[in-house]
Amino acid sequence: MSFHYLESADDPRVADYTQLTDVHLRKLREPAEGMYIAESSRVLRRALAAGHHPRSFFLAEKWLPDLADVFAEYPDVPAYIGSAALLEEITGFHLHRGAMAAMHRPAPVPLPELLAGARRIAILEDIVDHTNVGAIFRSAAALGLDAVLVSPRCGDPLYRRSVRVSMGTVFQVPWARLEEWPGPVAVLKEHGFLVAAMELTADAVDVDALAARNPERLALVLGTEGAGMSEETLAAVDLAVKIPMRAGVDSLNVAAASAVAFWELRPRG
Repeated sequence: MSFHYLESADDPRVADYTQLTDVHLRKLREPAEGMYIAESSRVLRRALAAGHHPRSFFLAEKWLPDLADVFAEYPDVPAYIGSAALLEEITGFHLHRGAMAAMHRPAPVPLPELLAGARRIAILEDIVDHTNVGAIFRSAAALGLDAVLVSPRCGDPLYRRSVRVSMGTVFQVPWARLEEWPGPVAVLKEHGFLVAAMELTADAVDVDALAARNPERLALVLGTEGAGMSEETLAAVDLAVKIPMRAGVDSLNVAAASAVAFWELRPRG
């Protein structure tokens, strides 16, 4: 293993990790350079298990034994090691989750490949909060969704916060970013999907009523926080679906709603 002990926060070799709290910088840099950050030993192990390849590792010396097997498997990938204070100066926050890795982004999965054999998929329309994106992916993985599609303006599932909140499950659920939306609704219908929008409309059916229909293939669209689903999407889908609320509560957070819907709408038989 190629171990490199850091002495300065200005070391150009760790440019991938500098000031990770700067959202604008990360949005510009990660997609352009084809990289993302896996934060914590557990998350980076899940990324590696999914077949993603590391650019470098970044950690405090005390975590070396915990990742000895990983370093042995990737002997040509550099590992940058520094004191807790120096690592915090580089990243802009206290690194207390073991280690980080700069990872190469995997090649996009073609839409036909994602849809082949899938029975339950989710579409995230313009959900910009990365915490919600990560939480939805965690529910999708836990509750057996076959794939997730994200709209062109949706937050990045491989953004650092999304990956961390998902506990690395963004690597387990096949996903793809759509080039435009809601045009692909027609493609989903051509593939035999019933397309349902999770939205409070006057004609929305209760989620348990849709579950009783047990559609063979179902695509569930989740809308952005606040503004909700676009009118264009509501016009394109087959129906709207809602979770019945009590005690005067209008709705759940989109991530919480996704977990309820994914469970209730799972395939039966």
